[in-house]
Amino acid sequence: MAIEEIIRLSEVTKRYPMGETEFTALKNINLAFHKGEFAGLVGPSGSGKTTLLNIMGSLDVPTTGEAVVLGQHISKLSHKASAELRNRHLGFIFQVFNLLPVYTVYENVEFALLLQNMPAQERKKTVYEALDWVGLTALAHKKPDKLSGGEGQRVAIARAMVKRPAILLADEPTANLDAANAHLILQTMKRLNDELKTTFIFSTHDEKVMGYLGRIIHLRDGCIELDETIKNKPLQR
Repeated sequence: MAIEEIIRLSEVTKRYPMGETEFTALKNINLAFHKGEFAGLVGPSGSGKTTLLNIMGSLDVPTTGEAVVLGQHISKLSHKASAELRNRHLGFIFQVFNLLPVYTVYENVEFALLLQNMPAQERKKTVYEALDWVGLTALAHKKPDKLSGGEGQRVAIARAMVKRPAILLADEPTANLDAANAHLILQTMKRLNDELKTTFIFSTHDEKVMGYLGRIIHLRDGCIELDETIKNKPLQR
């Protein structure tokens, strides 16, 4: 049985105006991802990793070329349709946790479900299930300023995963974590990838992250240098 293709980028180029000239962040990118992948965009700063992640997340659009995510043509979406795609089907994790400081852990995770108008009882069950995935049910009523860095990033994972997105995009998610917490976070994400078949796509230059990936796309100067599948690679510890 063929594995479902959920992202396809065809001849994607992205240019940004810089005064009287332009900066080309991506150059003729051709790339596809399938359901259940655990993949990473790897390269130095300025290689185009975050730009590519933003296009796949409907936060940006190609200058030329075509980006299709879950059957939706990103360049053709209205602002409302783009927001609906993100709210329903995409999850985001960033190196800065972006937790709302006045809300509890529970309320931060619940926020994504409020946008979906989920009934209260179902919402409560779903939030606690997500907190259980990341081992934080005991901290549900804590505020973010009472959490460690690792706990804060686990809340961010729960918030991204609570709606069971088809795709989770993670931009340098271990950048602000020590090695022990980074491995704990990565193990949690790999377990959710295995259990829920969510497609994870990372932007990273962290070797710890690379040790968990099943596929690595190497970028340099806005171009794909190498797209490699990693088979039977032992996890880093």
